[in-house]
Amino acid sequence: MIERLLRELTPQVLGTVVRRFRDFAAAEDAVQEASLAAAIEWPRDGPPGNPRAWLTQVAFRRMADHIRSESARRRRESEVALEAESAAIEIAPEEDDTLVLLFMCCHPALTPSSAIALTLRAVGGLTTAEIAHAFLVPEATMAQRISRAKQSIKSSRIPFQLPTVDERAQRLRAVLHVLYLIFNEGYTSSAGLHLRRADLSHEAMRLTRIVHNLRPGDTEVAGLLALMLLTDARRLARTGAGGELIPLSQQDRSLWDRGQIAEGVALISAALPKGSVGPYQLQAAIAAVHDEAARTGDTDWPQILALYDLLGRMSDNPMVRLNHAIAAAMVHGATKGLELLDALKADARLADHHRLEAVRAHLLELLGDREGAVRHYRAAAGKTGSLPERNYLLTQAARLSCE
Repeated sequence: MIERLLRELTPQVLGTVVRRFRDFAAAEDAVQEASLAAAIEWPRDGPPGNPRAWLTQVAFRRMADHIRSESARRRRESEVALEAESAAIEIAPEEDDTLVLLFMCCHPALTPSSAIALTLRAVGGLTTAEIAHAFLVPEATMAQRISRAKQSIKSSRIPFQLPTVDERAQRLRAVLHVLYLIFNEGYTSSAGLHLRRADLSHEAMRLTRIVHNLRPGDTEVAGLLALMLLTDARRLARTGAGGELIPLSQQDRSLWDRGQIAEGVALISAALPKGSVGPYQLQAAIAAVHDEAARTGDTDWPQILALYDLLGRMSDNPMVRLNHAIAAAMVHGATKGLELLDALKADARLADHHRLEAVRAHLLELLGDREGAVRHYRAAAGKTGSLPERNYLLTQAARLSCE
């Protein structure tokens, strides 16, 4: 309970502290110290009446200590810090500092990839390993990227502050990418005991809905919100009583959230005719085709394949090409899917990803090659950090071995 509360409040408090002091690195340290203090004190004494204000006050005090230690060189900041320390913290209920922080992290001094990585760390609360998994790069590479991002902001001397309306429009694409990655990590965790992290996926949906309210005419914002709604609608059917993974083809579709599906379909149906179709709209359209099929056998795979053809022309994302191979296998047969997978083997971004092995195993199984399928199911299980996914893959291998 307390851990979930801290995860929810930390980015909001960080946004408040960064806006006040305009020093991201120091503010992040201060908020981490405040969260640590809360993790120690709240279980013992109980959460305060206003947890967010408590965390903000403690973080302000930590910032005051930090600035005071440099008072010889920065007397002006020291005076501001002392004022902040004694000031009462008033949190406006309509203010959403998480969204503010999201836009602030997409800083003009950073490359898009660095801005996204930093935001996933600050807003999403993802670990460096989880962010590296999302970017398909080694963890050490991502750690260096995040460190350089913080240093670039400091060296640029461009204030780390709330962007103007025009600046927010310029940073919107990076913001949407961040929300997309946070949702994906929440919906299917890259590591851990559980298949999903509802706190991340729900927060990504909440923030995307706010962005959509701010920019109702932006078709890609609508597409991203539709994609999240249509995907999250299946959440109750994705796991069994013991938390085991249930693949899409075997899910009880009566458990799908029809309200979310209707909202998602309405959003994407309104967005697509407006032109300027982007990748989020196409992914939402694919999700809608899946969700509107009453049974697995009713899925319109030719339409999905056509949508992946379009998406592949817009994106160099290897996951798009992998999903395209699956769709091609469903339309033209498993042999065609395997041919497309062979073309992906040379892509270093997928070399150690479990999904490449898992898809190959499934297609080999469809062709009747049990030995090959078992080998690749086991290889896939060894490459995922998610316990539910690993168990599912090993179960598939064991099933084929016993048949």
